[in-house]
Amino acid sequence: MIRSTLAHVDSGALADNFRNIQAFVETRRREINPGVICAAPVVMGVVKANAYGHGAPAVGRALEAAGATMIACADIEEAITLREAGVGCRILVFGALSLSALDGIFDYDLVPTISTPTAALEVSRAAVRHGVRVRYHLKIDTGMNRLGFRHDNLRQTMPALLAEPTLELEAVYTHFATADTPGDGLFAEQQRNFATARRTLADLGIGPHRVHAANSAALLADESVWFDMVRPGLLLYGVAPAALAGRIALTPVMSLRSRVVAVKGVRSGETIGYGARFRAQRPTTMAVVPAGYADGLDTRLAGRMSALIRGRRAPIVGSVCMDMITIDVTGIAVEPGDEVVLIGRQGEDEITVSEMADRIGSIPYELLCRVGIRIERIYNHQRP
Repeated sequence: MIRSTLAHVDSGALADNFRNIQAFVETRRREINPGVICAAPVVMGVVKANAYGHGAPAVGRALEAAGATMIACADIEEAITLREAGVGCRILVFGALSLSALDGIFDYDLVPTISTPTAALEVSRAAVRHGVRVRYHLKIDTGMNRLGFRHDNLRQTMPALLAEPTLELEAVYTHFATADTPGDGLFAEQQRNFATARRTLADLGIGPHRVHAANSAALLADESVWFDMVRPGLLLYGVAPAALAGRIALTPVMSLRSRVVAVKGVRSGETIGYGARFRAQRPTTMAVVPAGYADGLDTRLAGRMSALIRGRRAPIVGSVCMDMITIDVTGIAVEPGDEVVLIGRQGEDEITVSEMADRIGSIPYELLCRVGIRIERIYNHQRP
C-alpha cells in the first residue's frame, strides 16, 4: 500500500534541467570567447543528501542517462548507495572521509576529496593495502573555513601530500560561501585566494590538473569561476537562488501531494490543534490532511502558508502535527479524497518550494532535504 502523501519526482524535468544547464554554459562560453575553440565546462551533478530529497538512486541513474559523466555526493556511504543502484559514471565524494569506510573508495571505484593532511595519510595507507594508485581531488579552503587545506599555508602542508607515491592529483577545487549574495565582498576575496593558491601549487611543481569551484549560485553569478567543471545542485532540481533566478530555463522536479481524509465544521470561538494557536472567528470548515512534521513539513507553515485544493489556496491553520495538518477550506466544496498540493501546481496556481521557504524564513535546500523517508517517491516522465 502507498500512503496518501506522495512526492512526485519528474525525471524528465530533471534531464531537461541538466541539459539546459549544459546548453547555458556551452552557449555562454562561445559568447565569451567568440571564434575561439574552447571546451565548455563539464557539468557535474550534485546528488548529496539523497539528491536533495529527490531520491539519489533514481536521480543518479537519470543524470547518467541524460549524459552526466561525473556526479558528486557527500560521503562514501552515499556513493556506495549510488553504485549499488547501478550508477556507473564517476562519483566524487565531497565530504570528510570516514576512516572506517575507506575501503569503499577502492571497492566501489570512487574519487575521494582530500581536504586534510590526516585524510591524505589514511587514503595513502589504504591505497598501499589495495596495491593501487588513487586519483583524488584536492580541496582548498579559501575563506569558508570548513574543510580544505588553507589557501595561505600550502607551502607548508602540500609537500608531504605530494610525496605520497600512491596519490595522484586529478583536480583542485574550492567552495564559495556567498556566491548567492550579489556584491558580497567575500565572494571576490575567495576568488583572489583561490587564484593565489593555484599559483602556489604551480610553484610547488604540481602539473596540469582540472579546476572547479562553481556551485549553483556561482554558476549563475560569474562565468570566470566556471573553470573546467561546474557543480550544480539546487539548479538541477529546478530551483535557483532567489537573487539569480531566471537566467536558465528550469522546471521544478518535485511536487508534494496528499489527499483530504476528513472534512469537519468548527464553530465560531473554537480552537484547532495543539496549543490552541488558531481560534475560529466564524463558522469554519476544516480539511484534515495526512502530512506532518514526521514527513518533513516545517512547523512554521501553520499560519504562514497555504495548500492548493480544487485549484484554490487554503490556509494551513492550527499546528503542524506529527502526522497531519488542518487547512481552512471554508467556501470550497471539498470532500474526502480530494487532492491537496503542498508543493507544485494545481489548476492555474503553483506553490513553489522557494515561496514556502521565504514565508517561513528558511531556504529551499532545507525544505527539499527534509521530505521524509516514509513519503513514497513516484518517478515519472510526465508533469503531474
